[in-house]
Amino acid sequence: GYCLFLNTKNVTKDGFLFEEKMFITEEKDNLLRKGKLQPNDVVMTTRGTVGNVAFYNNSIPYKNVRINSGMVIIRANVQEFNPEYVYWMFRSPIIQNQIIQYRSGTAQPQLPISSMKKMQIPVMSLNEQFQVVAVLSSLQKKIELNDKISANLQQQAQAIFKSWFVDFEPFQDGEFVESELGPIPKGWRVGTLSELVAVKYGKDHKKLTDGPYPVYGSGGIMRYVERPIYTKESVLIPRKGTLNNVIYLNEPFWSVDTMFYTEMKMENVAKYVYHFVSGKDLASMNSGSAVPSMTTDILNSMKVVIPTAEWLAKFEQILLPLYSQMFQNAAQSKTLAQLRDTLLPKLMNGGIEATP
Repeated sequence: GYCLFLNTKNVTKDGFLFEEKMFITEEKDNLLRKGKLQPNDVVMTTRGTVGNVAFYNNSIPYKNVRINSGMVIIRANVQEFNPEYVYWMFRSPIIQNQIIQYRSGTAQPQLPISSMKKMQIPVMSLNEQFQVVAVLSSLQKKIELNDKISANLQQQAQAIFKSWFVDFEPFQDGEFVESELGPIPKGWRVGTLSELVAVKYGKDHKKLTDGPYPVYGSGGIMRYVERPIYTKESVLIPRKGTLNNVIYLNEPFWSVDTMFYTEMKMENVAKYVYHFVSGKDLASMNSGSAVPSMTTDILNSMKVVIPTAEWLAKFEQILLPLYSQMFQNAAQSKTLAQLRDTLLPKLMNGGIEATP
């Protein structure tokens, strides 16, 4: 009997994201007159970050959803418009550039509905719209499939970590010794995270010009810059904000001051550290009151089981193929997304014959 009440974090530039959810009761839901989503509605943010759009279709797991006052519903007249075409149209530069032109306010930008009504939209026959959708949604589906496969590989890797280094399943017949973290396999020891990695502060990126290297904040990639802060394998741990967004990287990157990065002090330890930290509820260890925050002291003093070099090497070996598949998926999705974004304005302008 609950209704999902969308907040601005749920509508991103890449569609819906349900990491943080807010629900209202059935009673409250029934009191509200407007703002209930129907299948094939397009949702657009009109306050703060203006112009993020998402498409509400069968793939969304929530059946009872309302928008908040910082967004609008765009409902297609299906005699003239394919609803999914409307979604892609609002993502395209044709509409996005008009949004920039029409939004008002600096501290808290807004897009009034009166301005939206002035916006010009590309008109095509329904048949042409269906062709545009066929091209764009096939690219989109492949990207989503890659994400799903990678999430599954990630779960497999975490399960292997838990089986070996938390439940000690491969060692049940061997000898265990007592430690401050309970019984552990003989030859292993308990240490602190600071023995495995050096935790480093990220730096401000504003003076850097654009380039090929991703800049990570606690919410993910923020932009791409001219040079990296670090080039080797690293685990990024949020310092402020979304504390549980731990990231493993094996490519050059820049990290901002809300995101710690780490340098490894031992061989074959980066993925081990990543899975160890990912498995912890960092949010519950936070030292901040209003803004959740993490300190180097908390991280450095985290107690960790340190396996023998032989078992760290085995873990690295068994995880390598999973990780290389995840990296391939991410690289392919990035290429597909670039292709999608290049095609989008051309298809909308009728500049290409869309043959699915």
